[in-house]
Amino acid sequence: MAEARLGRGIVIAAPASGSGKTLVTLGLLRALRNAGHRVRSAKAGPDYIDPGFHAAATGAPCVNLDLWAMGESTCRALLARQAAEADIVIVEGVMGLFDGPEGAPGSTADLAAALGLPVILVIDCAHQAQTVAALVHGFTRFRPEVSVAGIFLNRVKSDRHANLLKAALTGAPPVIGVLRQSDSIHMPSRHLGLVQAQENQGLESLIESAAAGVTRETILDKMRQIGAEIPNQPEAVILPALGQRIAVAKDEAFGFSYAHLLANWRRAGAEILPFSPLADEAPDASADALFLPGGYPELHAGRLAANTRFMTGVRRFTGTVYGECGGYMVLGEGLTHADGRRHAMAGLLPLETSFATRKLHLGYRALSCAGGPFPAQMRGHEFHYSTATVKPGAEPLFTAQTAAGQDLGPMGQRIGRVMGSYAHIIASAP
Repeated sequence: MAEARLGRGIVIAAPASGSGKTLVTLGLLRALRNAGHRVRSAKAGPDYIDPGFHAAATGAPCVNLDLWAMGESTCRALLARQAAEADIVIVEGVMGLFDGPEGAPGSTADLAAALGLPVILVIDCAHQAQTVAALVHGFTRFRPEVSVAGIFLNRVKSDRHANLLKAALTGAPPVIGVLRQSDSIHMPSRHLGLVQAQENQGLESLIESAAAGVTRETILDKMRQIGAEIPNQPEAVILPALGQRIAVAKDEAFGFSYAHLLANWRRAGAEILPFSPLADEAPDASADALFLPGGYPELHAGRLAANTRFMTGVRRFTGTVYGECGGYMVLGEGLTHADGRRHAMAGLLPLETSFATRKLHLGYRALSCAGGPFPAQMRGHEFHYSTATVKPGAEPLFTAQTAAGQDLGPMGQRIGRVMGSYAHIIASAP
């Protein structure tokens, strides 16, 4: 029996953050789906918000592809799994095309080169015309192993503006599409990035508007023609499951769980039991592990503190309890809101967290496990604005380094079966 053909893949990148690549990606995903194509998506890097928007646009889970955290073989395996169910897989890049972790591979360009995927470059044209040619010239020649196969012109103001841009790009990679500037297509944001997909009441209208704008001036069939064939790959074990039956918090306060991890745990035979702390649901007491992922518990701290079924269920849970970032805060003794109000949390770890004084903590983390149900070496990412007061009484969960190898010392806490840290674990170290 012949092996089923996988879909083709392409990367959507930009010269810089803020160029509109997420909006263009959403428009392309929905436009291709509306045209009858089977489409799947992926997000480069550790982002946990954009994948929710992708899933809304395609109706299917989006996975992260993180070259630094996962390694090339795991990225290939995850890409192949997406491609097994698609005609085309669109991978949205992160930051600018060549931006990545200090001293380590991990940029969108690195990922595209490693996976052999061509790039469509999204350019914010709102404040330029003929200069676009110099920009494209530099991006297409800076790294010969990175194939910029097409250009997408974003925030184009008029027909005349579009004609000037296209004339300037004669001899450059082809212009695949154009999206006109529109004040009505806006993606709201907050301190960790975009507002989560499940919180955006106008999301469906936003995606359809982006799709309509993209469809008007985009050669959709050209997308698949440009895309590279994705070869089949063996499955990858990304991270051993926390247990056989895992209760996972999932709602607007706890929305930052990685789809690739949960799917990997399911394929390993684990049962995922979602529950909503905001709805005052308790974790399934018959589960042998409880996972409180990150999210925005600080926006719902008073409500969470008052939800007695949830808090009692966490305190009485007898299996492994693991929280990361927002989940770690909830396992602590108290969480202080930006306005100075303190809310009592589960009290399972000797930790006080506060948003009264904001301080950004951001970057990749190489994690060495000091205990718990984890591999000895893992990769993760830290991104939060809270400050923490760690009290005595717990052992460190990890020791941490940056991607460049800078020692950050102990990270997180562990008391017996209860543990947590600010790091979002992505995968076992490659």
